[in-house]
Amino acid sequence: MSAVPRVGLAASLTAGLLLTASIAAQDLPRDDVVDVVAIGDGLCVSNVFQSHMVLQRDRPIAVWGWAVAGASVTVEFGGESATATASADRSWRATLVALPASTAPRAMTITDGSTKLTLDDVLVGDVWLLGGQSNMEFELHKVENGALEIVSANYPQIRILTVPYAEGPELHRGFVRLMEWSDWFGQHFRKGDWDVCSPAIARDLSAIGFAFARRVHMASQVPIGVIDASRGGTTVEAWVPLPRLRALNDEDVRAKLADWDRRVTEHDAQKGERDPRVDPNHPGNCYAGMIAPLAGLGLKGILFHQGYNNAFDGMPGVRMYRVLLPEMLRAWRDAFGDPTLPFGILSLCTDGYPQTLDDYVEKMLDTGIYIRAAQYRTFRELFDGGDDNVGFASTYDLRRRWYHPQVKLPAGERIARWALATQYGFDRELRWQPPQLLEATARDGALWLRFDSEVADPMDGAIVGFAIAGEDRRFQPATAVHAEVGKDDQGRPRHDRRQLVLTSPLVPAPVHFRYAWGRNPLANLQAAGNLDLPVATQRSDDWDMATVPLGVLDGVPGGKLSRADSDRIRAELRREDERRRIAEAEQVLREKR
Repeated sequence: MSAVPRVGLAASLTAGLLLTASIAAQDLPRDDVVDVVAIGDGLCVSNVFQSHMVLQRDRPIAVWGWAVAGASVTVEFGGESATATASADRSWRATLVALPASTAPRAMTITDGSTKLTLDDVLVGDVWLLGGQSNMEFELHKVENGALEIVSANYPQIRILTVPYAEGPELHRGFVRLMEWSDWFGQHFRKGDWDVCSPAIARDLSAIGFAFARRVHMASQVPIGVIDASRGGTTVEAWVPLPRLRALNDEDVRAKLADWDRRVTEHDAQKGERDPRVDPNHPGNCYAGMIAPLAGLGLKGILFHQGYNNAFDGMPGVRMYRVLLPEMLRAWRDAFGDPTLPFGILSLCTDGYPQTLDDYVEKMLDTGIYIRAAQYRTFRELFDGGDDNVGFASTYDLRRRWYHPQVKLPAGERIARWALATQYGFDRELRWQPPQLLEATARDGALWLRFDSEVADPMDGAIVGFAIAGEDRRFQPATAVHAEVGKDDQGRPRHDRRQLVLTSPLVPAPVHFRYAWGRNPLANLQAAGNLDLPVATQRSDDWDMATVPLGVLDGVPGGKLSRADSDRIRAELRREDERRRIAEAEQVLREKR
């Protein structure tokens, strides 16, 4: 037999040192520097299998790679073994029996009889996949309190893998291990290695993923593997397999595909144009390059945080998002062979200056709010339809003006609460579902809302965040109070904290409401008590952005607003804010008289 290579051991042990040195010295070329190719010559294993990795417990363990066609490959781990034969394209896949969680570091061996590969320090526990765009990628060292988390990030039972970017529409069978150059940050990042969680490694991990993994590991006391397969600036259609997109009978999806097909057809390589087929936002590309190489791996669940770039497509983008988010969820579950795989959705975060009562109505015009509402509506439809393994957490109240708000640790902990309650047996100790609206009824010049649980402002102050409108679709911020349901023995009013009554003197006959309807919304309603469960962004209407308020635009609704049309609507919304402020000032003067 040949010498035994320790696959990934040296690279993994020195990843933090390599990263620090390369950033400090900038002695590497300003492009990707490949350390290990995706598919090597002779016997090799997919780069998802390395020293220091975590294998999913309690499920059959599939291991795959490549060898000489016809070779018999045997995989041994934890006292179990499995054998597979390499096919004509050199690929092989062996499946070991399910094993329970184990903190004991063990070796996995892969041999074809002449070459033997050894993976050291392999644990068995739970593996969680992170998906989405830059707010999921956003690294721990950039967030508030990140430095405190980094210096205490000594978790030898938490293991981390960040998947490199990949280009093109073809399904990738593997990924490389490399130093990946970032034009945005002007530095290299280590990608493709499984590493033990330490301060040097944790600093560049997704802050949401770190907070999530830390909480789940501390509560469950099993090894946790985190695979970050997110990519900044990407759209939801990039994360759905292209064949599934082409099979959908949806007008907005077909229009999006037609536009990309046109760009590909018109592309002229001789003019030095970049090929649209390698654009990360070409439909299906992120799935092909970052999810397909992982397909078949045993997972505990998935977290997804995305939506920013789909907000640029107006109402067609919103409608398409409603179709594609559940389709993406199903596609990823199919990729990992589990139709009930837990899937947690984090809603779109904030952007821009905060909404105030002075500009409340004007700041209701933003496509991102519709995307955020679509995310919650997707969750509600799936969960209420019997999908017990879909989760949700709002992030709109974790606000900063930048579109990368640095308040990420609470977001990771919120979605960890869902995972712990539904997947780890802490359902009695932890509540994770936001309050659910059960009914909205218009009567006596008000809208009456009934929730499934008590709701309140956590500061016990005035409830803000609701807007109501009549048939003219002119929204105004509403006064929201708990419904009075009688008197107590002392004659004092009793209130039902599950019911709210919404009113506005400028909306005498309200028919619909919107809540937290701002990109950086003025909104404070949560589940009553110290639960940190914000009421999700939502609306009772289905009005198109072009028709709110009525009569401003004469065109047919449904398309993307032009800049001129947006300006016309915004000016009318600004007048609504002025109308309210004038009415409030006149009321103050009347009271003074």
